[in-house]
Amino acid sequence: MGDFSYKDIYIKDGRRVLEVNILPEKYCNFDCIFCPIGRSQNKVDTQKSFDEMDSSLRELESMIENTKAELVFINSKGEALVNDKIGHIIDLIKGKGLPVRLLSNGYLLGRNEYLEIANRCDEVIGEIKTITEEDFQKVQRPIEEYTLDEYISNMIAFNKQYKGKFILEVTIIKGYNDTEESIKKIKNIIKEISPDQIITERMNDERFKKKLGISDERFEEISNALLNI
Repeated sequence: MGDFSYKDIYIKDGRRVLEVNILPEKYCNFDCIFCPIGRSQNKVDTQKSFDEMDSSLRELESMIENTKAELVFINSKGEALVNDKIGHIIDLIKGKGLPVRLLSNGYLLGRNEYLEIANRCDEVIGEIKTITEEDFQKVQRPIEEYTLDEYISNMIAFNKQYKGKFILEVTIIKGYNDTEESIKKIKNIIKEISPDQIITERMNDERFKKKLGISDERFEEISNALLNI
């Protein structure tokens, strides 16, 4: 057995999706207070080598064949780009004739070595969760010297040259980005990044819903405002 883990196959937009986590534990350049995975014990933005990669790749190949997957979604415990074998993983999937969707928080997309890897994917998802520098530092707790401006700029620059489908996932958080003024700022960010698709999310983990969750009505209202830009 390798170090990858999988969700049960599911249907999304008419395709059979195989969702795979390619990290043995959480490795991330952020340490968000509301992360459902927990604290970042491995706070990194450089690539790391992991054991069991040969068996993990064989297992992934078998999973693709056995599940009759039509798209592979790399959605990991943290930032998938820090796995130094991610290029091999993408090549394996593409070699099977399948498209690749990659979830990244988006910060590393501004660095050439990671940009080149992400460019090999058919779909890339970036994220926005906070909209002020103070909240970014306080709530998402990034690696020192990261800034919100650079975060957004990295995704803007990436999408300008990206040939695939760039998806921006916006998480609405009570008390941080759910006011009318906040929604205006998010709209401006969306216009700057110019994604092909917008996904809205909210706090669904029971540990955070009471303090950071918003009502169904407010979520629908904000979602409609953002999806109709």
